[in-house]
Formats: sequence, structure tokens, C-alpha cells
Amino acid sequence: MNKEGKILRIDPALAIPGAEVTIDCEDLDTSDPTLCGVLFGDERAPIVALSPKRVLAIVPELKHSGGIEVRIESRGRQSEAAGVTVAKRLAEDLHPVANPAFDPDDGSLFVTRSGARGERLPVTLFRVDANGEITEFSGDITNPTGIAFDSTGQMFVSSRMDGTVYRITPFKEAVPFVQNLGVATGIAFDHVDIMYVGDRTGTIYKVNGIGEESAWAQLEPSVSAYHLAVGPDQALYVAGPTVASFDSIMRVNANGEVGVFYKGLGRPQGLAFDDEGNLYVAASLRGRRGIVRISPDGKNAEMFVAGMNLVGLAFSSTGDLAIASTDSIYRLGIGI
Repeated sequence: MNKEGKILRIDPALAIPGAEVTIDCEDLDTSDPTLCGVLFGDERAPIVALSPKRVLAIVPELKHSGGIEVRIESRGRQSEAAGVTVAKRLAEDLHPVANPAFDPDDGSLFVTRSGARGERLPVTLFRVDANGEITEFSGDITNPTGIAFDSTGQMFVSSRMDGTVYRITPFKEAVPFVQNLGVATGIAFDHVDIMYVGDRTGTIYKVNGIGEESAWAQLEPSVSAYHLAVGPDQALYVAGPTVASFDSIMRVNANGEVGVFYKGLGRPQGLAFDDEGNLYVAASLRGRRGIVRISPDGKNAEMFVAGMNLVGLAFSSTGDLAIASTDSIYRLGIGI
């Protein structure tokens, strides 16, 4: 079969079904766009934009995940294949609003079905085991939002409904640990197990090991949530989407002083660090949506995973990346 064009690069090379990716190419015959196409494996992808040097395509729903061969075609002729890695959907019909969290003891993943404000659902916390099997875990917490584990493996969950952070017992009971935290959203722990909780109306709280809280830092209110992560430098990093389209990731040092770490994201939400100090954020960057990777010095950002409607992410100890959209959980085995 005669070859058509050549794929130079797929950007990004990691994606979730429904995401938009850029295919840089050369010598693609676009004289009749109706005869052009993009194939992900055997599935034909919707094309958003087309030129001889660049194609924007939507990753289709696929029968398989992992490494997928991509080809461009025109007039019945196809290019050589290039590779893209597509995430596996672990579960759907959920409603995460922040990061999922891996249990450090057994590697299982916890995720919420948070619901609308004040909505009481029969099950609001789910557990996804290492084999991808999802089970109902608890319905004790209304509007569960942030999930975090301390260094001992103890699980905590915030509720944006009642401003409480709950401790989850070995019997799956939700026991109030600290209360009166406003619209409590993100949770993070530092290296000595001090808990930080974000009240999206503008306050970051510091909570000690016996549940005593104190207001620690003030930020601009968020329209949805504060998402928190402690960096390798032990500073607290905060994403809090506003009505602006050019939001910042804020850095709060040990003294509670607030500064800008990176500016230029659209609706930044869940965030997490890798071992090398790169920060990953569910956000938009230059009009593209997905997981953005920001360098440790905060000077460079790139789209790392293409995805729509993403709200959070988490890294496992085995190098898996779990990604939460507004209704589903995905997994990418990428060795980070």
C-alpha cells in the first residue's frame, strides 16, 4: 500500500478518550478533506482541524488501552504508525471534585461520588483495588471532597457541606477529627504530619495531630475548591480556580507567606508532585485541557496528558497515575 504523509510527533503522547491531541505531520494531502482521516488502532477519530502539517483529532473510545498505533490517511493511503498511550477507564458514574488518593498500605485507590451541595447519596466513597475492581466503601460523609493519608496510613476525608474533616476508622466509620473549617475542600500533610485544609472562601487552616486548628494563610476565594499539595521543599502549593482564565498556582512558605509559583493556567484544580519535584495540575494551558506538568523552578509548563473535564490526579508507589474527571477514574501506567 502506498504511504501517505509522515507523523512527526503526537502532542501530548498520553491521553484520555475524548481528549484532543495534536498530530504534527508532513506531506499530508488535504486537497480533499473529506478523504482524510486519523486512525487510533482500528477506530476512526473525529478531526477538529486539518492542514498538511498539523491535524487536531479527538481520541475515540477504544476497546483497548495502553499503547495504541496512530496513522493519518488520505485518499485510501495511510502513513507509518506513531504511538500514543491511552488511559484505561477504571470506573464511571462517579463525581470526584478533587484528587483521588492511593492507600499506602495496599495500593488501593479511593475516590468520591460527591454530589451536589447538600445532596445525600447512599454511597459517597468508593475503593478501587489493585486489579481495578471497584467496591462501595462508605456513605457516612455528605459531599466528601478531599482525601488524604498521613504517614501512618490513616485516611482523612473533608466535607464541603459541614466544614469537617473526618477520620476513617478500620471499621469504615467516619469520625469527626476537626470541625468548623468553612467550606472545607483540599487536604495535605507535611513531613511531620501537620494537616493543611483549604476553606475555599479564603483560608488555609493548619491542624495538629489532635485536631486543633488555626487559621494560617489567606488567599483569594475560589469558585469551586482549594486543592493542596506539599512540595519537596515542604512549602504548601495551592490551586484555587477563580472566574479568571489566567489563574495561578500559589506557594505558601513555612511562615504562611503567600507568593505566586506559576501563573497562566485555566481553572487549575487537583495537583501532585513526582519524585523529581515536577508539579502536575489538572488545568488548561494555552487553550488545551488536561494534566499540565510544571518544572520544579516554576518557569516551564507543558501539556503532559490530554483530557477533558479533569479535576484531580494521584501517583501510586508503583508509578501509576490515576486521573479523575468529573464522572470517571482513569489509570496510566507510566513509571513515574
